[in-house]
Amino acid sequence: MQTRAIPSTCEALPTVGLGTYRAFDAAPGDPLHRPLPAVLGELFNKGGTVIDSSPMYGRAEETVGGLLSIHEPRSPAFLATKVWTRGREEGIAQMERSLHLLRTDCIDLMQIHNLLDWQTHLPTLRDWKARGRIRYIGITHYAPSAHDEVEAVLKAEQVDFLQINYALDDRAVEKRILPLCRERGVAVICNRPFGGGALLERLRGRPLPGWASQVQVTSWPQLLLKFLLAHPAVTCVIPGTGNPRSMADNAGAGFGLTLTDAQRQQLIALVG
Repeated sequence: MQTRAIPSTCEALPTVGLGTYRAFDAAPGDPLHRPLPAVLGELFNKGGTVIDSSPMYGRAEETVGGLLSIHEPRSPAFLATKVWTRGREEGIAQMERSLHLLRTDCIDLMQIHNLLDWQTHLPTLRDWKARGRIRYIGITHYAPSAHDEVEAVLKAEQVDFLQINYALDDRAVEKRILPLCRERGVAVICNRPFGGGALLERLRGRPLPGWASQVQVTSWPQLLLKFLLAHPAVTCVIPGTGNPRSMADNAGAGFGLTLTDAQRQQLIALVG
């Protein structure tokens, strides 16, 4: 799988990861839990490493930690999760619980979710990074109405990552946020890369563009992910799934040629 450099360190990060919202909120013995080991297997077999979770995703952190603890050979996972509460002590307690549930001594990326009480949490994250308890600091948001605040934080503070919504039918971040990330040396993780699923429904049954095979694309999910990865500010995409076949298909976007500007414009015209 292709990689992109994390700007703050130049560490190589595989371009396609895994989101765990909903799909990993399942306990052992639950039918929804049974395919999850194979989902992680497909991610790792294709060269992916990024697994993104959150305390707000139900049992997802616990499920990921449990599966990684029994994975053989040793998992190469790049673990990302979030702090999503108010207050310094509450934030510390939540992050300690994430370490416990993920069964690790160090989380690769800790993100302040939706910028909730970010002024309080950011000094704690910097302290934890200095002490080796986390490796990278990030912020997230999902709402276009928050772009002004996201922009202000990116300009005022130095963070390693931004996780934000970006999809073929949701391109608001292209105007200011993505150019600012390139300027400030901030890695970008694309959340909801299929527009929440509605975009795939719109495209279901339509033929792929004739040039798709030239960039080694065999499905719409791969093409939608490649559209995002063709933007020079994007570091990684994290489509969520609990289906091993979907994980393997999504991972295919990390291989082959990058889309040209002309191909991106054709896709934009296609969805209107």
